[in-house]
Amino acid sequence: MMLAELFFAGFLTLAPPTARVPFAAPTRVVTLGSVDPCRIYGSIFLETDPRRRNQCFATVYVEPETAFTNLMVYKEDNKLFADQAGLWAFTDARDFADYRIFVTENRNLADFTIHYTDVRSYAGCRPQ
Repeated sequence: MMLAELFFAGFLTLAPPTARVPFAAPTRVVTLGSVDPCRIYGSIFLETDPRRRNQCFATVYVEPETAFTNLMVYKEDNKLFADQAGLWAFTDARDFADYRIFVTENRNLADFTIHYTDVRSYAGCRPQ
């Protein structure tokens, strides 16, 4: 009896069983990409404290020139009218904002760049 178990264990060691069906790749692979600035609108809280950077949705750089921006932002007074890309209603309440955005002074660390405009119709995504 023990001799049969020994031979069986040796057989499994030398020739492990193989699967008849190859392993399938996962059907859905989630890839993390950069932040799409065209989807950000509503009430925004601008964070400047570097210790809270990891709690923010995105990192932006405020560009002084309009030519190099990804998003033109119009400062809306009412949250109800901030319903399109680039229309932001700024809030002082961090917890009640739709998005928390960290403002950096280093352009290389930003996910995208913004520029403030005074004309509401200019607000929105810039073609790349």
